[in-house]
Formats: sequence, C-alpha cells, structure tokens
Amino acid sequence: QFQLVESGGGMVQPGGSLTLSCVASGFPLDVDEYAIGWFRQAPGKGREEVSCINMKKSGGATNYADPVKGRFTISRDNAKNTVYLLMNNLKREDTAVYYCAVSEAVSCVYGMDYWGKGTLVTVSS
Repeated sequence: QFQLVESGGGMVQPGGSLTLSCVASGFPLDVDEYAIGWFRQAPGKGREEVSCINMKKSGGATNYADPVKGRFTISRDNAKNTVYLLMNNLKREDTAVYYCAVSEAVSCVYGMDYWGKGTLVTVSS
C-alpha cells in the first residue's frame, strides 16, 4: 500500500525556519522516479501548489510558487525515500496545512496520484 507521511510542522515565529519531511513507503520505485510536490491549504482557502520536483529522468527540475520563491527549497533523498521542503524566512501567510503528493507522470502539472495526510505549519508571534 502506498503511503506518504509528512512531519516537521509546528509553530514558528515570523522570520523563522522549518524543514518538512515526507517519507514514502510502499512505492515500487525510488523517489526520484516520480514527480513529487508540496501543496498547502490555508484556513478558508483552496489548496495550492507550493513546489514540485520533476522526475529525475526528465531532468529533475524544481518549480516554486511565486510567494515562496527564494525562501523555500525542495529536495529528495533516495536512500531515505524522503522528500524535504526547507522553509526559510517564514511569513504569517505561510500558515497552512502542508501536504506532499506523488505523481506517476514526469511533472506535477499532470496531476497528483497519491497524497499524504498533511502537517500543520503555524507562523505566529
């Protein structure tokens, strides 16, 4: 059974940093054989894509939503079957539940096939 488990969320002050982790289990391939994205849903808002890292064999390009460019970094570790989202200079508007998701396509633009249950990030003083 495919499973994605996010961790690393919590409360942080504005300007602070957090690193989210997403451990993939049950998948037949290494994490670089998939496109993997981080998404978020803020209170009262729809879900939005934060970042995506494309399938390695298609180039492994990374993409970021404009609000997080220059502050967030997505990466993956095959040996640990884990994808990370490093978040720096956090702002109150980054408060949301963060989800990781896997696509069997080369890029997240084609839609996601598997989802984790999310981890809450709260940015507040």
